[in-house]
Order: sequence, then structure tokens, then C-alpha cells
Amino acid sequence: MQVYKVAIIGSGGRGKCHARAYAVNPEAKIVACADIKKENAEALAAEQGLPKSQIYLDHKEMLRKEKPDIVSVCTWPESHAQMVVDSVETGVKAIFLEKPLAPTWAESKKLYQACVDGGVVLAVCHQRRFAPLFVKARELANNGTIGQLHRVEGFCPNLFDWGTHWFDMFNFYNNDQPAEWVIGQISYEWEKPYTFFGVPVETNGLSYIKWKNGVCGLMVTGRNTGGRCANRLIGSKGMIELDVFWNHQIWGEKKEGPILRVLSEDSKGWLTPELRYSSGELYPYKNSEQMEDVLAVKDLIECLKTGREPVLAGWKALQATELIFATYESSRRRARVYLPLDIEDSPYISMLESGVIGPKAKGP
Repeated sequence: MQVYKVAIIGSGGRGKCHARAYAVNPEAKIVACADIKKENAEALAAEQGLPKSQIYLDHKEMLRKEKPDIVSVCTWPESHAQMVVDSVETGVKAIFLEKPLAPTWAESKKLYQACVDGGVVLAVCHQRRFAPLFVKARELANNGTIGQLHRVEGFCPNLFDWGTHWFDMFNFYNNDQPAEWVIGQISYEWEKPYTFFGVPVETNGLSYIKWKNGVCGLMVTGRNTGGRCANRLIGSKGMIELDVFWNHQIWGEKKEGPILRVLSEDSKGWLTPELRYSSGELYPYKNSEQMEDVLAVKDLIECLKTGREPVLAGWKALQATELIFATYESSRRRARVYLPLDIEDSPYISMLESGVIGPKAKGP
């Protein structure tokens, strides 16, 4: 049995989660970890039983000395592109990258293309593709239960950090069809900076998407969105809702409803399907992320062995990321944006810095 050498770049919370997922896979062996904060690397090393000689402050030194087969990049987005390029240049076979991809569209494309050009398998941690909640919703959206899928909806705090998951789920429900255009608007109304992992995000946003197969999508972000669920899928004969009465903790509301419910012409009311992993194990919902990480690592290693594409393939994450920056660009242009996207920056960050939007913006 081949055992793949694994190195972790970024030893904080998500780095530890990746390490735990590798640790339960007999075909993976963690050989080193790196972090600019020594205490983070030491904590991960202690948890995984790594000696001090395998702790690094410089990820380039780690890559050069350890020569891993697989690298997990679990740092903040601003460093993703360079760390992916560095990993590719040292000859890794696969990269498991945390989302979001990068602060700008150019950097997002750069890291993806580096993997393509280098023949490196790229998987991006949109791990909800392994969660029974979302897998069941996709199944029901495509097996005729709600008829033909017409629209998908998502409600969350922001487009960049949380929104990357929901845009990925939109594509997942719609079988990763290419989008045709996006129209959107964003707002920033707070005096203090609002950031996730060092990247500015909007306080409110709207994004409307049209895919080439005719399905449409609506994303609403910010406080008190009124969605009353995390995702909603609307078909010609019914609808599906996920995380009913779900709200992020900043909204001060509690979850009160089922995690999945279905209403169709053939039912006499809302139905709540049982959710299980393919192994037969019941879906715990709470604290299920670790199981999805384990499944993502298992899938990535299977891809290295067989040559098939990962479930979390990089191009899928790039499609979701394009919807984020296309929404920003639509707000900047005040017009519908047709894809593929022809910009390089983050329009939102550019508008903030120029004072077009945000605390520096001038009134009408």
C-alpha cells in the first residue's frame, strides 16, 4: 500500500482539522507542518505526534526539505496564490486548499492555472458536497420530486466567506452547469471595517444568477435577510428548504425548524427525509464538518491512485468564485455582467479603497 506524505501549511483551526482527517487515513502520513506563529505549529505537531524537527516557520523550507506528496494550504486567502504556486514548483502531487480561493479574481485564476500547468491535482474545501443534507437536496432536486428545478436561493452573512459555500451549493444542485450572467448590488454601511480572514466583505448584498440551462439563483446577504432558511430550491412541482429558520448567530435568532424539508404535489404537507452517509451512519448535523473533511481527504487520495477528478475539483471552486467577483463587478458597473468574467481585481475592494462605497463614500 502506498502511503502519501502530507504537509500542512497553516496550523491553526482549519489546519488541525485537515490534519485530523489525514490522521485517520492509513494511506496518508503527516510529515511536517508550518505556520508563521510557532505556537500554532507546535500545537498541531503535539496533537499529531510530530517531532520538533518537523515544525517549520517557513513553508518554502518545509516544502524543500520534506518533499511532500500532498499539501494542505490552510492559511488566510491573501497568501493562497503564492503558497499554491510554491507547492506546485516543488513537485507536489496534490493540494487541498481552504476556501475562499483568493482576495482577487486574478489571484484565484493564477493559483488554479498553476495547478493545471503543473499537473497537480487541486481540491478546494467546499466540503458540504459530502454532507448528506446537501447530497439529499441535490438528489431530490434532480429526481423529479419537485418537478423541474427553476430557482435556487441562499441566505448568509456575506458573499465572500460564507457565500463561496452557497454559490458552490448552487452549482452543485444544478449539476455544475456554467452560468451565463450575474446581476447584483452590494452595500457597506458600517463605520468600522468588516472583514473575514483579512478580506473586506459587504454588510448587505444581492446576487441574481442565470445559468445556461435556464435555472436561476438568488443570494441575499447581511443581517435579517428574511430567508428563514439557509437554502431553498424551487421546482415546477414543489420546493426544498435546508436549515429551516436557520440564522447566523449575529442575527440573535435560534434555529427552530428541521434541517431539511420537502413539499411536493404528491405529498400532503412538508416531509422530512432521513439523512445518512453512504456508509449508513446517521447524519449528526452538528459537528459533522470533521466527517466531511475525512471524506474529502479519502476522495483526494483515491484520485491520486486512480487519476479521476476530485469531487472538490478546483474548477468547481473557480466557478463559485467567479460568481462572487461577478456580483461585485455588476455592482461597480451597475449593469448585468456576462461570463466569463473579464476583470483582474476585486471590484468590492477597489470600490472601498476609492471611496465609491463604504464609510468614505460621498452622498448623492
